[in-house]
Formats: sequence, C-alpha cells, structure tokens
Amino acid sequence: MLRAVCPGSFDPLHHGHVEVIARAANLFDEVVVAVSVNPAKTYRFSMEERIEMVESTFSSLAGVVVRPMGVGLLAEFCREAGANAIVKGLRNGTDLEYEQPMATMNHHLTGIETVFLSADPRYTHLSSSLIKEVHGLGGDVSEFVPTAVMQRFVG
Repeated sequence: MLRAVCPGSFDPLHHGHVEVIARAANLFDEVVVAVSVNPAKTYRFSMEERIEMVESTFSSLAGVVVRPMGVGLLAEFCREAGANAIVKGLRNGTDLEYEQPMATMNHHLTGIETVFLSADPRYTHLSSSLIKEVHGLGGDVSEFVPTAVMQRFVG
C-alpha cells in the first residue's frame, strides 16, 4: 500500500489545500492528513476544530484519513504512520526554497521521499494567514474555503 502524509496546520483549511490533498488521493492508496501543531504559531481554531473541518471536507473522498500530529519531527510521524511519501503543495519558488531543505532532511533521517505538487493557478495566492486576515477585517472569504470552514467563521 502506498501511503502519503500531507502535513499542515490547516488554520484554516482552504481550497488550495483541498485541491492538493484530492490530487494526492489519486496518486496514493491512502493520504494521511496530519493536522499539526507549531508552538511558534497562534491559532484561530483549536486542534479539535481543525480536525473536524478537515474530516468534514474529505468525508466523501475515499482513502483520506485525518490524524493529529503533535509537536515533533514529521519524519518520525511518517515512520509511525507507515508512510512512503510526504506530499507538499507549492505555490511558487519561495515555497520550494522553504520546503527543499526540509525534504532533504526528512529523506536523510528516514529515507522518506517528498513529492511536490504544483498548486492550481486558481489558488496560488491563498494562504491561511491571508484568509484569516481578510476575514478578520470583514472581507468575504467564502469562495476560498470549504463550507465546514465558513460555518466555523460565521458560527
């Protein structure tokens, strides 16, 4: 079985994330969406809320499972999950420059490969931080996030 891990804080999940995860689900037998914690970040949504939003969004897509990932090495999480690969979406060259050293280190630590998927051009401008900022200033972000996320924003 080919299993990939698609990690992120998903605070919030947006259509760019959804598109990459759905494409990964076509390439792998199983995609583990690892909802992570970064102690350096301040979160809008709790871990439980983020997991619920991701689970709700992918409930009808076979082969996608959602798991919490605490503080720790992604390579270790992947080893424990029995993953063959890490999937990362890239919006631009800056993302590649940021992700490449981590991919190399993860490979060095465990032999796991990182698969980079280029983002759909419709979503290259999206980031969770930008969505939170626009929403916080009263902007409409409904076209950029799944229904489960929008319900949390307005609820």
